[in-house]
Amino acid sequence: MRRYAFTVPEETDVKTFLRRRCGVSASMLTRLKQVENGITVNGAFARVTQRLFPGDEVALCMPEDTADGEAIYVPLRVVYEDEDFLVIDKPPGMPVHPSAGHEHDSLAQAVRGYYRERNEATAFRPLYRLDKDTSGLVVAAKNSYAAAACRVEKDYFAVCRGHVAAPGTVDAPIGLLPGHSIQRCVGVGQPAVTHYVPLAWDGTHTLVRCRLETGRTHQIRVHMASIGHPLAGDDMYGGSLAFISRQALHCGRAKAVFPPLLGPLVFHAPFPEDICRAFPALFVCDPMAEYQE
Repeated sequence: MRRYAFTVPEETDVKTFLRRRCGVSASMLTRLKQVENGITVNGAFARVTQRLFPGDEVALCMPEDTADGEAIYVPLRVVYEDEDFLVIDKPPGMPVHPSAGHEHDSLAQAVRGYYRERNEATAFRPLYRLDKDTSGLVVAAKNSYAAAACRVEKDYFAVCRGHVAAPGTVDAPIGLLPGHSIQRCVGVGQPAVTHYVPLAWDGTHTLVRCRLETGRTHQIRVHMASIGHPLAGDDMYGGSLAFISRQALHCGRAKAVFPPLLGPLVFHAPFPEDICRAFPALFVCDPMAEYQE
């Protein structure tokens, strides 16, 4: 059973401390109250109304996990693993969850197989999703507190058609294209903001780093296409298949901030072989080098 311990810096109460300083959600607080010794102060059972004083130790004990569903046994590129997180470098062509045409080859099923080989009853909790054909880092939490309290900042790297001459921001809502069930468009739907910075230019394509303020479906693909720079290989949004047969999009860096940690965890995934092979001039120098912590 995973246990977290925190030292109280100032007088307050259990509920306020856990909600404001530890990132415990209201639903998680309710669950912890139902677990024997789910919340303790200095080793003793505590109610959420109990007063806390500087130096007190508040501890959380996570409920036992369950992991149901189909498992498959395939190699995974594990970038990092500890008691709280599993970080995988997902290959292109693998959906995060089962979907039409990919009912038995998802990352969720592969992670279940990975855990079961180690006799771990751990559920798959990805903190965000990547499109099936997008490669790169997927950060998964190993318990519900880590899933709720962790915040992840991601850098995506996209190969876009044309010359992206300067950094910029696309601030445009994204929603379903009328009459379609998958394809998106700008101008309708939910707010979406993408910041982009050009990193390299080979005469026909630009390697761009993107950071998202929001996490809409197909956000980078739709936003870059909307300003005349569709991703190479993304024929759904106007990209050409002449160089690569899937959208040239890779999640290459992720920074996880989690209250129990003294500092952030930073992960990197190298550019996949198919993108490097299709656009060799963009990768003469390592475009991620300046982001290495």
